[in-house]
Amino acid sequence: MIIEPKTRGFICLTSHPTGCEKNVLNQIDYIKSKPSTTNGPKKVLVIGASTGFGLASRITSAYGSEASTIGVFFEKPPSEGRPASPGWYNSAAFETQAHKDGLYAKSINGDAFSHDIKAQTLQLIKEDLGEIDMLIYSLASPVRTHPDTGKRYKSVLKPIGDTFTNNTVDFHTGVVKEISIEPCSGDDIDNTIAVMGGEDWQMWIDLLKSENVLSKDFKTVAYSYIGPSLTEAVYRKGTIGKAKDHLEATAFKITDSLKDINGKGYVSVNKALVTQASSAIPVIPLYISLLYKVMKEEGIHEGCIEQIERLFNERLYAEDLQLDDAGRIRVDDWEMRDDIQAKVLELWKDATTETLPNIGDLEGYKTDFFNLFGFNVEGVDYDKDVNEMVAIPGLQE
Repeated sequence: MIIEPKTRGFICLTSHPTGCEKNVLNQIDYIKSKPSTTNGPKKVLVIGASTGFGLASRITSAYGSEASTIGVFFEKPPSEGRPASPGWYNSAAFETQAHKDGLYAKSINGDAFSHDIKAQTLQLIKEDLGEIDMLIYSLASPVRTHPDTGKRYKSVLKPIGDTFTNNTVDFHTGVVKEISIEPCSGDDIDNTIAVMGGEDWQMWIDLLKSENVLSKDFKTVAYSYIGPSLTEAVYRKGTIGKAKDHLEATAFKITDSLKDINGKGYVSVNKALVTQASSAIPVIPLYISLLYKVMKEEGIHEGCIEQIERLFNERLYAEDLQLDDAGRIRVDDWEMRDDIQAKVLELWKDATTETLPNIGDLEGYKTDFFNLFGFNVEGVDYDKDVNEMVAIPGLQE
């Protein structure tokens, strides 16, 4: 079939297998171009392995230090005439190439919050790897069914206390407009923490530790974001920020629980990037459009793979983690440089529908957005028939 992008709001309803494959191969080539991490991880579990930072973590582990990887994700498989979700095609492309290159790579598709998927993953580790020395936690689900109570929680993106009003951009049309978001109410904060906080990360670690499949000097990393003053009311000081606070506090609890194996839990604060999650956050698309322009002009722009390669090689497996006062790894350091933020703030004041094409990088934003789904990727012929029925070679049934 010929597959074209079909969008609704901040999501794309279709994905392109060849475009997704090219994206994955480009990321693999990037890691291959970097010095290998000789002391890097060798047996890695990635929770949320199919897109964004999770996918980049899997690629960096496999091709940066020849790690065996198990990926856990929740993706929609293809059916005749209906493409799979992009994470399915990403995982298929990664595993196909990894197997060609002699690397162990297997995957489990299902709800990572559930006891069943945790048990299935544990069994696979025991049978194939024996133990793991790294767990990457990179889930970005908006909902969670609690495995013990069966209660379904839904996260919300809202400010706390006051209505938030600022500008945003519809990245499809380029129209800059004011948006207002009403403050949270009721159980919104608790629900958001239940979905996006650290409880599930802790549950994974507790299970794997109790079953003795964590190696000595084991490391685990979850991903977070802080961002600038422009977005803090709706992000870091909003409901999501409360969940991120909980996630970051969980890292210390995990480290404490792993003392006997000299294990460590870390949170890495990463830069703002175009992801399916960030596209849904008002204000963020406009901020990223301006940020991209400034960082590209300064020659310090990074995508997911560049961020994670730097995290692994310059922080996690280097001598100096460069932790901040709150004990977090900061690879958002270039984004948050005073000079970068000052330039973005100045541009923000002048951002309108008319000025944005010149002062921002809306085209870069749109390209990155469509790339997430395998579209607008250089070197791909989108007029060509493609087979949507792509299998993931290491998928466990």
